[in-house]
Amino acid sequence: MDYAKDVLVTTEWAAQNLNTPGVRFVEVDEDILLYDTGHLPGAVKLDWQTDLWHPVERDFIGPDELSALLGRLGIGADDTIVLYGDKSNWWASYAYWFLSYSGVKNPLKLINGGRQKLIAEGREMTTDLPRITPTTYPALQRDDSLRAYRDEVKAHLAGVQEGKNALVDVRSPDEFSGKVTHMPNYPQEGVLRGGHIPGARSIPWAKATNEDGTFKSADELRALYEGEGVTPDKDVIAYCRIAERSSHTWFVLRELLGYPKVRNYDGSWTEWGNAVGMPIEKSYREE
Repeated sequence: MDYAKDVLVTTEWAAQNLNTPGVRFVEVDEDILLYDTGHLPGAVKLDWQTDLWHPVERDFIGPDELSALLGRLGIGADDTIVLYGDKSNWWASYAYWFLSYSGVKNPLKLINGGRQKLIAEGREMTTDLPRITPTTYPALQRDDSLRAYRDEVKAHLAGVQEGKNALVDVRSPDEFSGKVTHMPNYPQEGVLRGGHIPGARSIPWAKATNEDGTFKSADELRALYEGEGVTPDKDVIAYCRIAERSSHTWFVLRELLGYPKVRNYDGSWTEWGNAVGMPIEKSYREE
């Protein structure tokens, strides 16, 4: 994985650096109870709902709130932040994207394979809570080039039709077609319409991973996306249902393959599928 050495670490590296000064491990799981059943020694917990989301609005906490959060977690401005979690790093990728969008300049890395690979290999886990020494984390300024809003996505569609832009729908094929509005084994709720944004290419997020949750090779990833017309010369926007799966794809395209312009549409299908006046396409027909 030399192509990703700046943003990925192996499970072996993680095990060897649990006590390295300046390296801070952060677990971010979809199942927020997993951390309490066992986590890497010294790792702190980040709850994507209560820690990252605004308590009332459908939006994120602001830069000042994030600085305070990182300080409470004992993370300093020069620390290397190593993220990992369940579901092949869905929410760890989401946290990586959110921290990048929020202007965090610390070195950010993912443990390749995430929690599932750590568990499969029998790596050391503990239920002990880490000792945290709070820090004063500096002020942050958002990088809006990494986030797409609904109206920006709508404006993006003309370029998609012209071949200048690309739109990647990373959901399951049935979600893309409009047959369902949810992932397999998840409740069908929250969206009034099924389908996809016109012109989007269907490239499910999991095609970028191996069975053990690690990322595929650079050659395999290039073939996957370029084969669907998603090339580095285009302005790319990725989306899913609530942006955790599209954060995974954003990480692949921007951080692993080095695409220069990739944005994550965090409103994703729960916003687009409910919005008045937004065009959709379906490829599913009732029998």
